[in-house]
Amino acid sequence: MPPRTSNAADPAPTPAEPRPVLRVAVLADSDTRWKWGALTARRLTARADGDERGARPVEVSGLLLRGRATPTPRQLAEVGEVGIEAEKVREVTAVEFLHTVRDEGYDVVVLALVGGGVQAMLHGLAALKLERRPVIVTGYVGVVYEKLADGLLLRHGADVVLANSAHDAERFRAVYEGVGADASAVTEAALPFLGGAPYRAEEGRDTVVFAAQPSVPASRADRTYLLRRLVEHARLHPRREVLLKLRSKPGEHTTHIEELPYQKLAQKVPGGLPPNFRLVYGHMGEVLDRTDLLVTVSSTAALESLHRRIPTAILTDLGVREPLGNHHFVGSGLLTSWDRLDGGYRPRPDGRWLAGQGVAADGSYATAYDTARARVTALLADGRLPQPAPYYTPATAPGYLPSLLARHHLAPDGAPLPGAAAPQETGRVRGAVRETVRNAARGAYRHGVQRVAPVIRRMGEL
Repeated sequence: MPPRTSNAADPAPTPAEPRPVLRVAVLADSDTRWKWGALTARRLTARADGDERGARPVEVSGLLLRGRATPTPRQLAEVGEVGIEAEKVREVTAVEFLHTVRDEGYDVVVLALVGGGVQAMLHGLAALKLERRPVIVTGYVGVVYEKLADGLLLRHGADVVLANSAHDAERFRAVYEGVGADASAVTEAALPFLGGAPYRAEEGRDTVVFAAQPSVPASRADRTYLLRRLVEHARLHPRREVLLKLRSKPGEHTTHIEELPYQKLAQKVPGGLPPNFRLVYGHMGEVLDRTDLLVTVSSTAALESLHRRIPTAILTDLGVREPLGNHHFVGSGLLTSWDRLDGGYRPRPDGRWLAGQGVAADGSYATAYDTARARVTALLADGRLPQPAPYYTPATAPGYLPSLLARHHLAPDGAPLPGAAAPQETGRVRGAVRETVRNAARGAYRHGVQRVAPVIRRMGEL
């Protein structure tokens, strides 16, 4: 792909000359990462003091990387207010995204992707060899409790790798420095979707919310156990409203695959569901507005709840184990069991633990993005940034990188593989047919994941 050319009568801005409009692209591959990416773009381009007078107008484009977890319109709408209208968000392949960056001249690109996707885009952007490339920002959507080294090294090469807390920033730098990689991109910030009014108990309101996770725990027995205990809690406290907060409806995918949706398990609860028990969807912030106790295994919703000082409990019923992610909360003061919660216990968070986790319950959230915003501003002022230089290259990881890039139809040097570029749409009918085929294929994949694969695994265990 040749670099974008400029019209001689309309010369490109010099490195020191900012464009009239700050153009930002957000590329995401799931509903949660879309929420993180879009809100991160807003945080990075907003004035720290809230005064927009004299500030450059900001134009944000939303792009969804086509894949198994591409969010549906309903999921986009339920993310909440992110400053980008859902109907203006479009779906692209990796190669189409690279074409878009080449042709549109973005100033900032936020890669809200799984680690392998970030690595592929970094190599693809480097292969463009743009004379003036965008500032590249990436990070994590929540608690980093697994694949720390793998995920971080796949994100190396971005200009800004956001850490959601001081704790994470320290760990990220240690990983990069430990392998001899440049750690200067690591920038401490916070989760971009924290907010809402601080918790206040209301007379007559008593609401317990269980924040479900698509893949934690994974087994039918564990998920059935958690649902049973939640239902029993509702029966023990008939005047208490008990809500099961779900991430997606059956057939929809989120960041992680959900093979055993709670909705289906709930249909088989002996005796049916009690009248004070409900399944709810929607924006997490709106659910937290009426929450008096948030219960979860290890959901990032716990950090949203703690930020608002809502009583929060991390369950130990299934053990404190790395696969569950609740080991991240060791030292938090939040670990407890359903038995204790049934008896009225409410955990109290440890202040020192909170201070290191970026939840900013102390009111410091307003300045959490100042450092990241200043770094992006400085990089934009540079004008001519060197091409991305990821830690992984065909020379340093010849047995890993090529297959990773090939998943996104990129060659080992980051260039599109032959035939990878999709032809331009030639009409509405062709576009509609193509979209129908994509939706059918995605539906078949989800059916295979949620219905066929579990059956095959159970047969293999016989």
